[in-house]
Amino acid sequence: MKKGLIVAFWAVAATLILLLVALPISLQAHLIAGLVVVSCMIVLKFFRLQGIWRMVALALGTAIVLRYVFWRTTSTLPPITELMNSIPAFLLYLAEMYSVMMLFLSLFVVSSPASSRRPPRLEDENLPSVDVFVPSYNETTHLLASTLAAAKAMNYPADKMTVWLLDDGGTDQKCQSTDKLQAEEARARRAELQALCAALDVRYLTRAKNLHAKAGNLNNGLEHSTGDLVAVFDADHAPARTFLEETVGYFSTEKNLFLVQTPHFFINPDPLERNLGTFETMPSENEMFYGIIQRGLDRWNAAFFCGSAALLRREALQETNGFSGISITEDCETALELHSRGWKSIYVDKPLIAGLQPDTFASFIGQRSRWAQGMMQIMRYRFPPLKRGLTVPQRLCYMSSTLFWFFPFTRFCFLISPLCYLFFSLEIFTASGGEFLAYTSTYMMVNFMMQNYLYGRYRWPWISDLYEFIQTVYLLPAILSVIANPSKPTFKVTSKNESVSLSRVSELGAPFYIIFGLLLLGVIATAVRVWAEPYKADVTLVTGAWNLLNLIIAGCALGVVSERGTRRQSHRVRAQRTSRFIMGDKVVDAMILDVSVGGANLRLSQSALPGLKKGALGTLEFTPYSKLPINQLPMEVRKMSMDEKGILIGCRFLTETPEHYRLIADLVFANADQWSEFQKRRHQDIGILRGTIWFFGVAIYQTGRGLAYLLGLHKFGSAAAPAVARAGDTAPTAK
Repeated sequence: MKKGLIVAFWAVAATLILLLVALPISLQAHLIAGLVVVSCMIVLKFFRLQGIWRMVALALGTAIVLRYVFWRTTSTLPPITELMNSIPAFLLYLAEMYSVMMLFLSLFVVSSPASSRRPPRLEDENLPSVDVFVPSYNETTHLLASTLAAAKAMNYPADKMTVWLLDDGGTDQKCQSTDKLQAEEARARRAELQALCAALDVRYLTRAKNLHAKAGNLNNGLEHSTGDLVAVFDADHAPARTFLEETVGYFSTEKNLFLVQTPHFFINPDPLERNLGTFETMPSENEMFYGIIQRGLDRWNAAFFCGSAALLRREALQETNGFSGISITEDCETALELHSRGWKSIYVDKPLIAGLQPDTFASFIGQRSRWAQGMMQIMRYRFPPLKRGLTVPQRLCYMSSTLFWFFPFTRFCFLISPLCYLFFSLEIFTASGGEFLAYTSTYMMVNFMMQNYLYGRYRWPWISDLYEFIQTVYLLPAILSVIANPSKPTFKVTSKNESVSLSRVSELGAPFYIIFGLLLLGVIATAVRVWAEPYKADVTLVTGAWNLLNLIIAGCALGVVSERGTRRQSHRVRAQRTSRFIMGDKVVDAMILDVSVGGANLRLSQSALPGLKKGALGTLEFTPYSKLPINQLPMEVRKMSMDEKGILIGCRFLTETPEHYRLIADLVFANADQWSEFQKRRHQDIGILRGTIWFFGVAIYQTGRGLAYLLGLHKFGSAAAPAVARAGDTAPTAK
C-alpha cells in the first residue's frame, strides 16, 4: 500500500511539474523561482522534516531540474550544420541528460529507503544446516587463519554448521603445471592449508581446474556440501560471532527468500581516505551504498548479492545451477537471475563482518575496473530493462545499479568541455553568460540539495565528484574494452593487505598530473581570452569558473595518487577490553586499547614492571566471548611510552598454535557492535556550505602535497597539514 502511495504521489507531482516546466518565463523569473525553491528546501532540511515534507522538497527540486532540461533542450544546442560546434555540444548534452536520468533513478530508489529490521527469533529445534564458504585464491595463510577462526567461532550449533575453505590456489591444474616453480608453490600451499584446516576443524576443498573463477569455485563447494543455507565470506572478510544469529531467522519467516545480504564494513581506509587522512572523520564511500542505496533497493525487493557477507538458500541456487558465471560480477548476476524467477531478497542494515579494502591506488583501480566491466557484461548478456520476470520497480533498480558505471563518459565530457571553448573557441553552449549562470547555478544548487536530502549523513559534498574523477581515467578505457568485446574481461582477485612502506607517487599517477597541467593552462587561457575578447567576457568567465572547479578536483586527486608510507602491517580496531598482562610470575591488570590480527596496544595499571622493556616476552590473558579452551596469548613488547594515566605498551602476537588464531579472532572480530559505533561517529551531515569550504581547504592542501611528492620534496620533511586534512594521518584505528 505504501509503495503504491509513493508511486501515485510522484505521478501526480510529475504531471503538475511538467505543466509548469514549459511555461515561458523571463530569465529573472526563473532565477527568482530557483532561489525560492532552494530556500524552501533549506528550511525543510533545517527543521529535519520527514515523510510527506521530504517528498515535497524533492518534488520542488525536480521542477527546477526539469526546467533546466527544458532550457538545455530548446535553447542551447548549436545548429546541426556547425559540426565542429555541434558534436562536442551534443556529447555534453548527452552527458548532462545521463546525469539527470541517474538523478531521477536515484530518487525512485532511495527517496523512501526500507527501515532497519530486527532479526526473527531462532527456533532451536528447527534450525537449518549452514555451509560456510570461504573462497580463496592467493591469500596468505595468516589472513585465511583469521577469517576461518572467526567463521568457526560464530554462535550456531556445531552439528548444524560446516566451514569450508574453497582453495582455488591449490587446484590439480596448478599443482600439475608445466611451470615447475608454480607447481611447487601450489603443492606447498595445498599442504599448508590442509594442515591449517585440520587444526581449526575446517573442511578443505579444492578442484581439478580453475574454471569460471569465483563462481566456479563456489559451485564446486555446492556440489560437495548439503547445507540448507550457504554463507559466503571473502577470504579477507571475517564474520562477527552473531552473524548467523542475525540472518538465519529470516529464512523461516520468508519461504520464498533466496538472499540475506549484510553490509561490507572495512577496518582499513581505501587509498583516498588514507592519503587524504579522512578515515576517522568522514563516511566511507561504501557507506552510501550500504547505508542508503541497498536499503532503497530493499524497498523494491531488489537488494542484490554483493559477493560476500551474505546468506543464500541452496534450493534457490539449484534452480539456476548454482552461481552465475557469464559475467565477472557473479554476485549481482546471480541475484538478477533469481529475482527474475520470483525469489525475494532482504537487506540487513547492520555490519556483521569486518574486511579489508585495497591499500594502494593501483589495486583500488583494478577492483573498480572489474566491477565496471562486470556490470557492462550484465547489461550486454542479461539486459535488466527487458529481463523477463522482473517487476517494473526491479527493472528500474537494476538499471540504476548497472547504468551508474557509465559515469566515466560523463565525467570525461564535463572535464574537456570548458577546454573546448577556452582552447579552440568551440561554442558548446548557444547562451549568454547570464543565461548560463542563472540556469546552471540554480540547477547545481538544487542538485546539491537533493543529493544532501538523499545521502546527507553518508556522503559529504564533492566527495562523489572526487571518487568519480580518480576512477574515470582508467575506467573509461576498461568500459570501452568490454563494450567492444564483452567476453574479453576475466576475473582478477583484488590484492589486499598490501604494504606501502615508502611515500611515493602511485605508478598510475602520471595521467593526473598531465590533466592538472592542462586545466592549469585553461586558467591561463581564461585570463588571455578575457583580455583579448572583453566583449565575450561573460561567457569566458563562466566557462573559466567551470574549468577552475575541475582544476580544484584534479588538484585534490594529486593527493589521492600520492601514497603515504606506513610501517604498520595490519589494521587496528578499538577494543576497550579488560585483561591481564603476565611477565614471569608478575601479573598486572591491563586495558586492551586497540587490537589487530598482528598485535595490540595495552595500558598497564602499574607504571613499573620488572624486566619490562622492548623485546621482552609476556602473555595477554582475557576472557573470550566464545567458549575456547585457552585464554592466554603470547606476546612480544615492541614499543613503550608514557602518558598521564600510566604506561602504554605495543605488543606483537606470537602465534604458535591454531588456538591462538581463535583468540585473535575473538579479540578483533567477535563484537559487531564496535563497527556500528564507529560508523555512527562518522555519520555527520556537515551541510553543503560547510562541506564545500571543507573540501576546498582539503583540495588546496592536497594539491600542494601532490606537487611536493612529484618533485620529491616530501623526502626532506613535510609541512603541517590543516586540521581538516590531518585527521587520520596517523595509522588508522577503527575507534
